[in-house]
Amino acid sequence: MRQFPLEMHQMAPGRVVEWRLRSTAGAAADAGGAGGPVGGAADGVPADAAGRRASFNQDKHFTVAEESRGADDPVASWIAVTFEVTGVLDEQALTGALLAFVRRHEVLRCEFRRLAGELACEPIAAAELALDTVPVAAFDCSEALRGFLVDRFKRSIDTLSWPLFTMGAVLRGESATVYLAFDHIVCDGLSMPIVVHEVQSAYEALCRGEEIDLPPAPSYLDFAEEQRRRYLSIDAGDDRLGYWKSFMARGGGEFFPRFPLELGVEPDRMYPIVNEASPLLDAAEAEVFEKVCRAVDGKPFMGVLAAVAVCLREAGGPGVYRGFMPVSERGRTGWANSVGWFVNTMPIEFDASPGRDFAQVMAAVRAGFGEMMRHIDVPFVRAWQLLAPAEFAARSWPYPVNFFSYIDTRKCPGAERHEDWRPTSHVWSARANGACSWFQRDTAGLHMNSIYVDTAAARRTMDDFQEALRATVREIARHGSFRRPVALTAPRRPLGTPLNGAAPYAPSALRS
Repeated sequence: MRQFPLEMHQMAPGRVVEWRLRSTAGAAADAGGAGGPVGGAADGVPADAAGRRASFNQDKHFTVAEESRGADDPVASWIAVTFEVTGVLDEQALTGALLAFVRRHEVLRCEFRRLAGELACEPIAAAELALDTVPVAAFDCSEALRGFLVDRFKRSIDTLSWPLFTMGAVLRGESATVYLAFDHIVCDGLSMPIVVHEVQSAYEALCRGEEIDLPPAPSYLDFAEEQRRRYLSIDAGDDRLGYWKSFMARGGGEFFPRFPLELGVEPDRMYPIVNEASPLLDAAEAEVFEKVCRAVDGKPFMGVLAAVAVCLREAGGPGVYRGFMPVSERGRTGWANSVGWFVNTMPIEFDASPGRDFAQVMAAVRAGFGEMMRHIDVPFVRAWQLLAPAEFAARSWPYPVNFFSYIDTRKCPGAERHEDWRPTSHVWSARANGACSWFQRDTAGLHMNSIYVDTAAARRTMDDFQEALRATVREIARHGSFRRPVALTAPRRPLGTPLNGAAPYAPSALRS
C-alpha cells in the first residue's frame, strides 16, 4: 500500500455509485445526508447541552476552516483511500459493511459546533444512521473517471459540514474499486489501512452470510477527552515544554524548523500545489537497505531520514538537521484499530555535518529520535499555542517548514491481504506555502510522495532533491555508506513523470 496523487491512479472506468450517509432523526435528516450545516444540535441532544470536546488537532483544524471561510479564502484538503473487490460486487453486502464501519467509529458520526468558545463534537447515535445507494455516473475512460473523483472529493468534503467523508465505488462486470475520502478532522494517514481492513473484512463476512467480527476499537473521542484533561491547563512555564524550548533556542527562537532549500515563495502567501510520487527503491533494494540500517543499530526510517539530511546538506542546507516528524499515538495507548487523528508532530534534531559517515549519522539520528520520543506526550498544537501565540493565530504555518513522514504499511492491520485488495492512499491540499514529503515502505519497495508549492524555483529544487535522494538511498543499499557527495544536477521532469523512467502507478503495479 502506498500513497500517490489520485490523478496518477490507473483506475479502470465503470459505473459509479455512492453511499450517502443520513440520520433518520432530527437536524441531520433535514439535511438529507448531503452535507447539512454545522451548528445545530446533534440528534437527540439539546442545543444547549454540553457535548464532548474535540481534540487539539481537531480544534485548530476547524478554527482554520472557520476563519478562512469568513475571509473568503477557504482552506481545503482531503485524505482518500481506494481498494479493489474482485468479482461482481454485492452491493447489499458492501452497504452493510460501510454502515457497520461508520457506526463502529464514533468520530465519523460527529457534528462539530462551537460551544462556549470550545469545539464540541456531538456524535449521532449509531442506530440512527442509514445509507442510501445513489447511482452517480458512468465513465468509459480512466482519465474522465479520475477527473470526476478529484472534483467530487473537493466539492463534497467540507470541514464545516456533516458528513465529513464520502463513500462510493466504480462498478465493472467482474471487479469494483471502492473509494472513501475524508476530511482530516476525522482521520489521519494511518487510518487508511484500518478503513481498508475493516470494510473488506466486513464485506467478505457478509458475503459469506457471517457476522462481522472485528477487534475492539476504542473511540477517538475518549482519546481527545483524556488529552484535553491532561494538557488544557498547562501554561508556557510548564516543565513539560522544556524539550520544545531548547529546540527553539538552538534555532534562533523559531518554533518552526525552516525548510533549508529555495522554494521561491513570498511571505504570507499561499500557492497552488505540485503533488507527485515516485519509487525510490524496489523490493530487493529495500530489503538490502534495511539490513544495512540494522547493521549499524538503526531502523529503515532512520536510514531514510539520514539520507534526507545529507541530501539537504549537500544542496546547501545546514550540517545540523532540524525538522518536524509526525508520530503516531496509537500503539502507545491501545488505539491500534481506531480511526481518528492520532498524530503528534514533534521536532527532531541531529548532526549530519560533512565528514560524518553513514554509521555516525545514523547514530545521531537514533539519539535525536530517542530524545524526541522521551518528550512525545505534549500535544503539538498545545505547544504551538503556548510558545508561538502570534503564529498560532495565523491560518497556516508561517514559512516553508522541514517535514518528514515515514510509514511501513507492511505492519498495518490487514497488510497480509494487500496483495488481494491492492489498497492505495491519496492526499490533496488546495494550497501550500512550503513542501511536505511522505515516505512509504511496502512489499514492493520504498516510495516517496511530495506536495510542494508550484513555483519554478520549487520545481527545480524538488526535482534535484528527489533525484539526489534516490541516488543516495541506492548508494546506501549497494555500499553501506553515502560513498560519495551527491550531485544535484538532475534534469527537469514534467509534472507527474516518475523518476528515472519508472513505470507509472497502475493497479497491476500496486500489488503489495
